[in-house]
Amino acid sequence: MERLAALAIGYVFGLFQTAYIYGRLHGIDIRKFGSGNAGTTNTLRVLGTKAGLIVLAGDILKCILAIVVVRLLFADSHTDTYYLLAMYAALGAILGHDYPFYLGFKGGKGIAATAGLILAIHPAFIPVGVALFFGAFLITHYVSLGSLLVYAGFLIQTVVMGQLGVFGMPPGHRIETYAIAAFLTAMAYWKHRENIGRLLSGTERRTYLFKKNKEALH
Repeated sequence: MERLAALAIGYVFGLFQTAYIYGRLHGIDIRKFGSGNAGTTNTLRVLGTKAGLIVLAGDILKCILAIVVVRLLFADSHTDTYYLLAMYAALGAILGHDYPFYLGFKGGKGIAATAGLILAIHPAFIPVGVALFFGAFLITHYVSLGSLLVYAGFLIQTVVMGQLGVFGMPPGHRIETYAIAAFLTAMAYWKHRENIGRLLSGTERRTYLFKKNKEALH
């Protein structure tokens, strides 16, 4: 029951489609421009750096808030499963972001929401995630490559930390946590399948924070 509650809480928060809402406030449906993705990178390319940063913050925050609510509800009463429930909350938030029912299940790719998971789940995830993403992005300017590396690192780190007893969970709950991390990673790679193809062919578009991004709205 607690798992379903955490998942539902996350999904509700994930339904706050920052890119779509921001675009509508500026007279466009972000899903009809650029890559068609309702996320940070497409918003940055279509509407500019300020818009991209606002969407990034919103998508990060909704996952953090979902985890915070689950923490307030269950941390004291479910000390041995708190991290598992937090993972369910994050899973729900990312599913809500990627597949919002009221937008025909067409949302984003969940990377910014995953950043919220990394920031909120355990402090040890933060330096690894930051190093992997910004290391790849600053060298190559491929957002997709940085995102994929973050997920690979997140999955590996989840398993390593779990086996080291960092989460304080019994073996069955650890396996369940690994399964959620693996599912999130697989979903992220699936959502990025076209990006992966372009990376392999050398045709992936580079993204810059302050130049060469903004696309004409026509």
